[in-house]
Amino acid sequence: MKAVMYGGGNIGRGFIGMLFSESGYEVTFVDVAETVVEQLQKKGEYPLRYVSGRGHEDLRVRPVTAVNGKYMEQTAKAIAECDIMATAVGARILKLIVPNLIAGLRRRWAEGRGALNIIICENLMDADRILEGMLKEQLTEEECRIFDEQVGLVEASIGRMVPVQTKEMQDGDPLRVCVERYGFLPVDKSTFKGEIPQIKNMIPFEPFDFFIKRKLYVHNMGHAVCAYLGDLLELDYIYQAIDKDEIYIIVRNAMEESAAALSAKYEVPLGDIMKHISDLLYRFTNGALKDTCKRVGGDPGRKLSPEDRLIGSARLALSQEIVPAYIAVGAAAGVWQYIKETEGMEQTQKQAENVLAEVSGLERGGELIELILGMYQLILKGRSIGELRRAADRVKAESMRDVV
Repeated sequence: MKAVMYGGGNIGRGFIGMLFSESGYEVTFVDVAETVVEQLQKKGEYPLRYVSGRGHEDLRVRPVTAVNGKYMEQTAKAIAECDIMATAVGARILKLIVPNLIAGLRRRWAEGRGALNIIICENLMDADRILEGMLKEQLTEEECRIFDEQVGLVEASIGRMVPVQTKEMQDGDPLRVCVERYGFLPVDKSTFKGEIPQIKNMIPFEPFDFFIKRKLYVHNMGHAVCAYLGDLLELDYIYQAIDKDEIYIIVRNAMEESAAALSAKYEVPLGDIMKHISDLLYRFTNGALKDTCKRVGGDPGRKLSPEDRLIGSARLALSQEIVPAYIAVGAAAGVWQYIKETEGMEQTQKQAENVLAEVSGLERGGELIELILGMYQLILKGRSIGELRRAADRVKAESMRDVV
């Protein structure tokens, strides 16, 4: 059995490629990083290291090889011949691999090789529909018909945390990837074509929208809140930030606001999501990952967009009559970071309002924008994380006056 892993980076090598290998597939990585491609071709394997506060465990992922994505013919051949495929190239790069995907599919169809499921491991909402649109723009009407019959675009929820790999983590081998042990892969059961392949730790689930939202509005949102609050304290690492009591309380309560909203919307037991939150918070403490606040909080404009982790989770909470007081603290810290990183902007209440209106799409004078601006004002005045937490406590308590 053959698998193609399009993207040989942290998620490609550190998660999906490993699962393919452990499920009995010969794995071909497609990447444009020449050193990675050449080393995978030469060695036919690569080292993976599970890291935690208790030490590490090494294993070898094999058999593997690679092709350079710059060469369409080689890439198309690998796609045409594989039994399963995945992408992990990054949301902004996805459009750049479309020509190679189309070449591979056309060759596959010409050779009569049958259905192909492509697991999309990108941090992108509605990734399946977005990729489908990109592909069909370049396919003929007849090819679109074949595509609908034979290609499954399968969304995945990537929960494993794989940080930027430092020289220290590589430990003398540029192919080494250090990861946490968590390794489950929820996927959209409804989008497979033909028989669902047996892949280790892959969990087909339907309806899948719950898993996508849980990842974005609990995991990603909590991670971002931790990063932005850590940045306010000038901390380097996520594990340092979550170790601060006041940050821990804000992050946990923010995640629980999302959990309550998700439970209400999708009719999923709240207890199950709460267990997931406890596990995540413990995983955030993994200092051996050396995950930085800078990486996790990077690209704050995207993270403040209307449907993304901070604003999207807050809007979901409000739709379920839950006041997102603690999420608002994280969003305010995200606005602070956005202004800080944007040349020509100054930290003012008016500037923050403009960011929330123009970047986050919030209505000026609306409930959510006013809540976030109230928290931002405290940051502007130099108030402590504890004071931010107490402000959120007060907002939350006032929203629940009728509780007996």
